[in-house]
Amino acid sequence: MKIFQILARPFIAFVERYYPDAFIFVIILSVITFFSALILTNATPSSALLAWGDGLSMLFTFTAQITIIMIGAHSLAHTESVQNFLTRIGQLPNSAYQAYALVAFTAGIASLCAWSFGLIIGAIMARSVARECLKKPFKIHYPLLVASAYSGYVIWHMGYSSSSALFVATPGHLLEDKIGVIPVTETILSPTNIVLALIALATITIICPLMKPKDEDTIEIDPELLKDNHQKPENRKNKMTLIEKFENHRSLSIFLSVAIFTYIAVTYTQRGFSLTLDFVSWTFLAFGLLLANSPMHYIKLVNKAAGTVGPIILQYPFYSGIMGVMATTGLMKVISDWIISIATPETLGFFAFLSGGLINMFVPSGGGQWAVQGPIMIEAALSLNVEPAIVVLGVAYGDQWSNMIQPFWLIPILAITGLRMRQVLGYTFVIFLFTGIIYGSGILYMGSGYN
Repeated sequence: MKIFQILARPFIAFVERYYPDAFIFVIILSVITFFSALILTNATPSSALLAWGDGLSMLFTFTAQITIIMIGAHSLAHTESVQNFLTRIGQLPNSAYQAYALVAFTAGIASLCAWSFGLIIGAIMARSVARECLKKPFKIHYPLLVASAYSGYVIWHMGYSSSSALFVATPGHLLEDKIGVIPVTETILSPTNIVLALIALATITIICPLMKPKDEDTIEIDPELLKDNHQKPENRKNKMTLIEKFENHRSLSIFLSVAIFTYIAVTYTQRGFSLTLDFVSWTFLAFGLLLANSPMHYIKLVNKAAGTVGPIILQYPFYSGIMGVMATTGLMKVISDWIISIATPETLGFFAFLSGGLINMFVPSGGGQWAVQGPIMIEAALSLNVEPAIVVLGVAYGDQWSNMIQPFWLIPILAITGLRMRQVLGYTFVIFLFTGIIYGSGILYMGSGYN
């Protein structure tokens, strides 16, 4: 439908002309946060600067966690078994519309498994489909295909690795004395969340193909990007020394994988089923080791992954610094209090959603954002007698929603696909609009029970 092509054009033009690179984006946000703290709080320039500097290291532990998750997901996605599976899927589309829909749907399903997996699988899927479509009698607009991959990320918080849902489901969390432990059956496994996830997944699967540009505006994948794709390792079995044969024997990686799976199973058996970020990390690490050809092969996969996560590791401390300013100076409380002041029991979840989307622009970390914003929203829920699970989901929906206009998590996809941010983000602005309607309506429906 041409209406979606027309709708996408102004966003594409805006991003191409005015949207800064992801690293420049965080610098601009840092400046905005600094001066906002001076204007809206009692902070002085020196106290705001100290808050920023002290905040740089606030998320070091979490940065390590997401680094392991990203590396584990990237390595798993690049094992031969997964690569072959994605290649076969990439051969399925018989039209450009099917190609965009397939990539969006696959990335969405992978994102429900884990946010990191969705990013990596989506990017590899986009490359695979673009490569296979070069052999077919229709053209694929590569930037839209990559945008379709990133669009799948808009539902990650509704699945297995939802940071806020896992936080409140983990015994001993910081808010347990106020709200107890909220099982995932009340958040990500609730019927309403599952239905909304399916609706959002269907929406992006339909809308992405409808943004297909005219043939004369189509940019196909650069063949240069495919040259080193899926290289076969050199066969050195007959040249290996005894220790090299030992290092490259698959039984070692299988042994380690089984040990990790056993640990997870025993933990769940003895302590009950409880998803945490750590267990998500170990799951992908174990699957990667299981599918790798040997421990040394897995090390090569990890080395390949390092280049993808590097820019994220570089930028995370600066977003952590922003979080430090917002938390220490009280800027976060000012924003949240203003929202809470106009909220009612019926609309608190909706305002949690809006504030989650806004704060995510400054703190693009589901876990980091919840650590700062969560206590404020939980206090509001308790004061208005609203189920805490509603604000947990509200913040989660806002976080995943504004990712469509926040370029930070687009970095690993761009590293794999070889595109520039400005070629992609204009299309995801359209996804931002439509999923905003879905999530906003859904969270208002959850709050309607307080009428």
